[in-house]
Amino acid sequence: RSFKSGRIFPSVNPNTIADGLRTQLADLTFAVIRENVEDIVTVTEAEIVNAMKFLWERMKLVVEPSGAVSLAGLLKMSDRLRGAKTGVIISGGNIDLSQFFSTFL
Repeated sequence: RSFKSGRIFPSVNPNTIADGLRTQLADLTFAVIRENVEDIVTVTEAEIVNAMKFLWERMKLVVEPSGAVSLAGLLKMSDRLRGAKTGVIISGGNIDLSQFFSTFL
């Protein structure tokens, strides 16, 4: 909403599995985004979990939900990006393993 409107809208009690992203958008960060970002892709909780599962099953990587969000966005746009060279930064292993595996049940 902030990106499209050009002004910051505060997040009120954001509820997401991606707890590392439960932060407020700061003025400096927003300025950098407005200057350098063409589009923002939003993802669902299920898409985040699917990205985590994908990383585990195919690459044996344990990634926290916040770190899997970028891959979730890429997977969501896979048809549009087919044939394009893409890169994704995946970070974050700050997750309890029992919590990690229970996410898939």
